[in-house]
Amino acid sequence: MTSAVSLYERLGGSAAIQGVTEVFYRKVLADGLLSAYFDDVDMDRQIAKQAAFLTMALGGPASYTGRDLRTAHAGLGHLGDEHFDGVVGHLAATLREFGVSDADIAEVGAVAESVRSDVLNR
Repeated sequence: MTSAVSLYERLGGSAAIQGVTEVFYRKVLADGLLSAYFDDVDMDRQIAKQAAFLTMALGGPASYTGRDLRTAHAGLGHLGDEHFDGVVGHLAATLREFGVSDADIAEVGAVAESVRSDVLNR
């Protein structure tokens, strides 16, 4: 019997997710459209929360204990599709830098797309 390998495992597991998350946030913080949303954020804590969320969302061990996405983003105001698209674009670029296949990047993008309405509070 063959079991399917999760996207989390295909990406390289915990160490890879941690590395991707750190590089991803460097890109986000360098983006003038997005950086202001993180001015008062403890980035070490944010990176840890995001890595835990990605781990869970991509089929790894579920250790995310943060708020749901709608609640977590509700107070940010003025978030629009351009912000969401920017974040997803930085994530895709980071995954590409880590040698992730186009097919797996597309799958990560589909996971991200599935939460667009929650993040944008629609």
